[in-house]
Amino acid sequence: MAFEHETVTRTERYRGPIFDVFTDEVTMSDGGTAKRDVVRNRGAVVVVALDEDGRVVLIKQYRHPLGAKIWELPAGLRDVEDEEPALTAARELAEEVDLAAGRFDKLVELHTSPGFSTEHVLIYLARDLTEVPAPDRHRRTEEEADLEVVRVDLDEAVAMALRGEITNAAAVAGLLAAARFRDAA
Repeated sequence: MAFEHETVTRTERYRGPIFDVFTDEVTMSDGGTAKRDVVRNRGAVVVVALDEDGRVVLIKQYRHPLGAKIWELPAGLRDVEDEEPALTAARELAEEVDLAAGRFDKLVELHTSPGFSTEHVLIYLARDLTEVPAPDRHRRTEEEADLEVVRVDLDEAVAMALRGEITNAAAVAGLLAAARFRDAA
């Protein structure tokens, strides 16, 4: 019979617009309890935008915790209440790289750091890409104001991930899943 872990107490440490932090006291399999810090996150979507030439859209964006700009895929928080994840993916694709897609297919889901975070990421493959008309484009601000946007052959993007040039976990997972999806078709 499987042991049921239960939260005995929860102490809120921080509540913010993107995540909350708690310390839970949890029953353990050996009969005792242990304290576990938990980051409750809204979740996110990531988009592998694949064009008709087999290229994916990459962005280079500043990430303050790393103190550097890193290669990623278009992505965003699921911060609109009750918005369908595919709609969030479409919105983020338009906002970050001025693209619309005729088709979205879910590639893979992942928990980025299940040892301490609830973050759940849905990764979509976007195809049948078209440019968002200039008057309808989102005005990018803050760290998005100077995004570098490039299109790279999917195989080269996978190679970049395997060489350690793309280290964003969701981007690596999305690129590998997209390559597998393409190769299985």
